[in-house]
Amino acid sequence: MKILMVLTSHDELGDTGKKTGFWLEEFAAPYYVFKDAGAEVTLASPKGGQPPLDPMSDSEDAQTEATKRFKSDEAAQTQLANTAVLADVSAEGFDAIFYPGGHGPLWDLAEDSDSRALIEAFDASGRPIGAVCHAPAVFRHTRDADGNPLVSGKTVTGFTNSEEEGVGLTDVVPFLVEEMLIANGGNYKKGDDWSEFVVTDGKLVTGQNPASSEEAARKVLSLL
Repeated sequence: MKILMVLTSHDELGDTGKKTGFWLEEFAAPYYVFKDAGAEVTLASPKGGQPPLDPMSDSEDAQTEATKRFKSDEAAQTQLANTAVLADVSAEGFDAIFYPGGHGPLWDLAEDSDSRALIEAFDASGRPIGAVCHAPAVFRHTRDADGNPLVSGKTVTGFTNSEEEGVGLTDVVPFLVEEMLIANGGNYKKGDDWSEFVVTDGKLVTGQNPASSEEAARKVLSLL
């Protein structure tokens, strides 16, 4: 069982002068769900190498069992520091693809043609695709085999407008995940802000926020 995890390479939070990147829990929790199930996990990012960590996700109050485990796991840290360049990664040989969130994907992975090609290849072959929190941004330009938006007619979730408002970044982000998914024809659903909420539609799994990352990974596993 081989799973590809794709992380952002973008570290600038709009014009704020602040840093962003991937959200630690949204990487660590799914990573260990997959590893503990015996999966071989490959990590990739648009630029390769060490993806930028959103400093907010490294704060004391954002730590979870999975993030603490990661911080004492030298092998996982080394793997993360050496992600493959996304353009060099083929969809062949992988059983599923999973995207952790953080605000970074809104800028790079949402527009990345290599990411788009991978997602469309997984969709065309009926293999599971997972994305959590801001990572459903990767479906902004993806299309199904008929040329329709990939999420059109599918039940999906992702970071809510109210959650974005809660972190004060509504006017900073290039687009709102909730609004984009609806505009692309998605049947958007959400739970309470910051609570675990995961949706599966066929082979597509989406999670609403950081609290949903572990369950989203479990749902991807259940499809394999």
